[in-house]
Amino acid sequence: MVSRSGDTFTIQAEFASDLAIGESVCVSGICLTVTGVSGDTFDVDVSPTTVSLTTAGGWEQHPRVNLERALALGDPLGGHIVTGHVDGVGRLLERVPLGNSERLHFSAPANFAAHFIAEGSVAVDGVSLTLNEILDEPGGGVSFWVTIIPQTSAHTTLADRAVQDGVNLETDVLGKYVERVLALRGLALEPAGRS
Repeated sequence: MVSRSGDTFTIQAEFASDLAIGESVCVSGICLTVTGVSGDTFDVDVSPTTVSLTTAGGWEQHPRVNLERALALGDPLGGHIVTGHVDGVGRLLERVPLGNSERLHFSAPANFAAHFIAEGSVAVDGVSLTLNEILDEPGGGVSFWVTIIPQTSAHTTLADRAVQDGVNLETDVLGKYVERVLALRGLALEPAGRS
């Protein structure tokens, strides 16, 4: 549960009492700094820039947010590297049942295309997912499909998202570094694996 007072958001979490002021917590894909702890809640201050460039401004309208504590040195790395630095906002376009699982179709900013590869990774509201299909959209946009299994549906907010809801997107950080190195050498990173 999330409440807001100005730029301060108060978030309820089972692990809140274990947090220290200054610690980082990823909240629906956004890396934020803990500014206060009280019982089973913690506070984070969210800048107006972050509110304008992410879905944070709508958190109090949703009953749940995804939470993930920072990875500690020596912890197992179970997915792709997610930094909590949101690259842009996408929208849920459609949901399609697939056995016990569900396929989700999202829009993404056009500049994401070079960072997407089939069977690569994307973080949606902080949830590390595999890109199943990448599609060019009319007008130069891009969209993608992912599949969520029942475990992901039960333990994240992806099951709560309705068509046209906004989501925070983060592309693979390693792809961003490759793009930067190529750009410095006057080369371009070409989109790959798109349908």
